[in-house]
Order: sequence, then C-alpha cells, then structure tokens
Amino acid sequence: ATLADRFQPVFMGSAFKNRGVQLLLDGVLSYLPSPTEVKNEALDLTAGESKLVLPCSPSGPFVGLAFKLEEGKYGQLTYVRIYSGTLRKGDTVTNQSSGKKVRVPRLVRMHAAEMEDITSASAGDIVAVFGMDCASGDTLSDGVRLAMTSIKVPEPVMSLALTPTSAEQFPTFMKALQRFQKEDPTFKVTSNSSTGEIIVSGMGELHLEVYIERIRREYKVGGGGRGAGGSREYKVNCEVGKPKVNYREALTAKAEFSYLHKRQSGGSGQYGKVVGWIEPLPEDAPGTFEFENKLVGSAIPPEFHSSIEKGFAEAANSGALIGAPVYGVKVVLTDGAAHAVDSSEMAFRIAAVQAFRQAYAAASPLVLEPVMTVEVTVPTEYQGATLGDLNRRKGVILDSGAQGDDTVVQAHVPLNNMFGYSTALRSATQGKGEFSMEYSHHAPVPREQQAALVGELGGGGGGRK
Repeated sequence: ATLADRFQPVFMGSAFKNRGVQLLLDGVLSYLPSPTEVKNEALDLTAGESKLVLPCSPSGPFVGLAFKLEEGKYGQLTYVRIYSGTLRKGDTVTNQSSGKKVRVPRLVRMHAAEMEDITSASAGDIVAVFGMDCASGDTLSDGVRLAMTSIKVPEPVMSLALTPTSAEQFPTFMKALQRFQKEDPTFKVTSNSSTGEIIVSGMGELHLEVYIERIRREYKVGGGGRGAGGSREYKVNCEVGKPKVNYREALTAKAEFSYLHKRQSGGSGQYGKVVGWIEPLPEDAPGTFEFENKLVGSAIPPEFHSSIEKGFAEAANSGALIGAPVYGVKVVLTDGAAHAVDSSEMAFRIAAVQAFRQAYAAASPLVLEPVMTVEVTVPTEYQGATLGDLNRRKGVILDSGAQGDDTVVQAHVPLNNMFGYSTALRSATQGKGEFSMEYSHHAPVPREQQAALVGELGGGGGGRK
C-alpha cells in the first residue's frame, strides 16, 4: 500500500530523546522500496543530459553520487550513494563535474558516528570515502559519461558583502566559506578588488542567512581550535553588508564597430584595428557569449586572434550601463589591420575592449533583473491582502487556488522587491502564512528603474559585478 501511494505510515518520536528511532528505521526497511525496486534515471552527458534508466546492478558500470561532505578529524569525509556497479578500496574514479580522476584511499561503512572499514561496496549501498577531493552533488564514475544530477549550476541571483569582525578570525572565516562552496555548488565566493570585500552569492536571502548563521555556530577561533570548547575560544562573527541583486545587462539591436588603437610613446608603440559587429544571441542559445571569426585573408595575423576574443569576452564581463555582466551577446569579427612592428597581443586586446564599448552604446542596451517564482500559502481569509501585497511588489499573479482551508498563490516577482517579505507576510497573516521562492529568469527592468540604477551604479564598466 505504501509503495502504491495508497497509505502513508506516520511514526511519532524524538531523535533528541532517542524515542521511536528504532521503530522508524524498522519502518524504512518494511515499507519503503529497496534500491532494486526504484527506477533511477541518470543524465547522459554525451547526449545533452538526456535521461537514461540506470539498472541497480553490481556488475554494471560504476556510477555514484557524492551527496554529503563532513569535516572529520582525518580530513574530508565524503558520503557516496552507489547507483550502479561496484566501488573498491584503491580504485581510481572520474569526477564528472571537473573531469579529474580521484583515488579512493579508504572506504568505510557508517553506523551513526562509528566507522567500519570495508574493501568494496556495490549498487544500492551508501558508503563514505576519506581523502577524496570533490564537492557535494558531484557524480563519480569509472569513465562512463553519466551524471546523477545536472552539471549545469544556476547562476546566483543575490549577493552580500561579508567582513570578519577581527583580523584574527579571517583564516577560519575563509576556511568556512571554502567548505560551504564544496557542499553547495550554488553558493559562490568572490572578492571585490576595488573595496577588498568578500562577496558571497546565492539563490536568495534565506540561502545566504543560513550560511552566515552556520559560520557563527560551527566555527570558533582561539584555544584548541574549532569545536574544542577551550576557555579562550570565541565564535567567528562577520559584519554583513546590504544585500545586492545580481543584475545583468543585454543588448537588443545589432551595432557595428570599427576601432583603431594606436599609441606611440617612444620605442615600439601599440597598433591594432578591429572591424565587425555585435548582436543579441537567440534566446535558446546554449551560452551567454559567442565569438565568430569571419576574417578573410591575413589582415590580422593568426597569433592575435585569441587576444581579440579574450578582449571582447573581458569587455562583456562589465557593461557600460551599471557595470553588470552582459549576457546573450555575439561578436563577429570581419576585418582589421596590423602593424609589422607595433602590433601586439596587448594592443589587439585593448582594441577589442574599446570596440565593444563603442558598439555597445549603439546596440540599445538594457538592464535585466532576476525574477523569482514565489508560492505563497495563506488562510483563505487573508487572500485579498496577500494578492494586494504581491501586486504592490510588482508581482505578476500566475495562479491562485484553494487547498483545503488555505489559498495557494503563485506569482512572478522581481527579487529586488522581495527583501523583508517573510516579516511582512507573518505580520499580515498573524504568522499563519508561508512562502517558498526560487529563481525563474531575468527580465528587463522598467525604464524609470533603469535610469535610477544607471545613476546609482553606472560608471562606464567600472561598477559592480
């Protein structure tokens, strides 16, 4: 009945007081499907991540998923669920996310905190590996190009600036951030070279708040190190900057460029000329930047072609409106000129950067903001107030329906208008409302908002990322 979804067993208990835990585990064995009864689908990386049924067979090709990382006293402990094949101690497997080969130096079976060394494990087992360099969500295989989760990681939509409260905390602070990046591929850490701030980016306000709280709870400095409980230890705290939305820029029209970079300052000078056009990529294009070389003849020697492409890619990293990355742009190079003495890789790279900025201004650029899919569940009596609040936040209502005594509303809302929504929703519904939010797409900002953003963040490509 459970497997057919006609019956849902409910177990009562408390893990904290060790009540009912054994009954729950017995229930898992009795009522839930075994690994051989589950239809597992892998993604074929050689066929555009098309789905492929993976039989749970010890004799099949080895495919496993690293689903959890843990910092132990012997280093990183990686929990692996084996979906197909057999994994042995001493094997070398391929990490499908990075393409690197990694060795399995030690294989253990976990019994809560107890470890049992084993020599092999097969399909259906959950084991742990010591000393393996990988991240959470990585697929490990014996060479077959299969993945259990998509290797395409969504771009983060929100950023915060973090600064440790003292210089002494900085090494531990960075160690925490590096560990979180391995655990979660959607959590990114960068540094702002102009301000020296550490920028963390993620999929929303709550996502980043959880990691900031984890730094405070799990990491300590002084005394005997993290978690030792010495009298001189204190928690790692950090100051949090104002949340920033990860805007993008895009162009909407084709624009031509013809730029000559020429400089003479004694000795060999700099000379490079590039001619062509930039245009928007189709919406279904797989990448965000594309370079096409349509040069005919030898107007520009081949050794400078890669420098020109790098120059255009560098310019697209920082648009001229607010300094945000330019997404969905194609650059076509058709002609140019070089000098026998003064041309160099640097000269053509500078020419490409300036040519992009010259054409970008004429390509009707606009600013894009992240739009979130928001699902709000509230008692039906608060439906009107909830819809009104979402409309004030410039949300577009997609669906509204009843679910028992509650109303479930789905909407697209700009992320910039969702800050503080959890507090507002609790206040408006006497704490009975709840919501979930995930990234949907980037959309153009209204014209008046774009003008305000350009005034606040603009600076000809020297602004924020």
